[in-house]
Amino acid sequence: MSAALDLAPPAESPEAVVGRMYGQPIFDLPKDLYIPPDALEVILEAFEGPLDLLLYLIRKANINVLDIPMAPLTAQYLEYVEAMRQHNLELAADYLLMAATLLEIKSRMLLPRPPRADEADELDPRAELVRRLLEYEQIKMAAARLDAQPRVERDFEWVGVFVAEKVVERLPAVSLHDLQLAWLKIARQSRLKRHHTIQREELSVREHMTLILRKLRDDTFVVFESLFDPELGVPGLVVSFLATLELVKERLVVVTQNEAFAPIYVKRADGAAAID
Repeated sequence: MSAALDLAPPAESPEAVVGRMYGQPIFDLPKDLYIPPDALEVILEAFEGPLDLLLYLIRKANINVLDIPMAPLTAQYLEYVEAMRQHNLELAADYLLMAATLLEIKSRMLLPRPPRADEADELDPRAELVRRLLEYEQIKMAAARLDAQPRVERDFEWVGVFVAEKVVERLPAVSLHDLQLAWLKIARQSRLKRHHTIQREELSVREHMTLILRKLRDDTFVVFESLFDPELGVPGLVVSFLATLELVKERLVVVTQNEAFAPIYVKRADGAAAID
């Protein structure tokens, strides 16, 4: 059975209470309580490599990177490496290589060197290490700035928007019954202007087909009723209606309407030529 220990002493008796279990104070530790040496392990920092550890030690001690004191830095670095080596030999391999580099630089700085004429031009043993540290710090800062940018699936999710294709509007088809109703409407209007003179005349359906096509010469939709002249009388209207049906049959005109029971429109079909 596991129990959560609260090592913070209560306010009522801070001298006697050593902990809490389930909210209740504990005044004495059990006599048979055994705590292994590695029961509690606290990881304060996570380093991504030997340069990261070196940079951490330099910034923690507030040291100028261009003037690194090698002796204390090397000693503190070796303490960290020894602690890591006890837990993970593979992880400490790169760190041991850097430790050897630090020891070499430290030795070169401690050993006496004979004076030379070109001593002013001699390179500092720390120059290469400083260059690597500065480059690493720049890359690390750039990586931090990139990590601060919004990232997909971490800071936000992609939202997909479905855009449907434009649906072509399909106009209602004009049936024969619709044409019949339109014809009856025209016939009723014709009766109001009907002449009672009886005479014989010959009317040509072909001629009326030509007249209708001429009215549709602009290739625009025309109201169906406008194709008929009430002045022609019932015989002329009948022939004009038959001519319209013949044009529809031969697919020389297109008949349509916007919706059911709406006005009917007529348009000249594409490629239709006038009939002589």
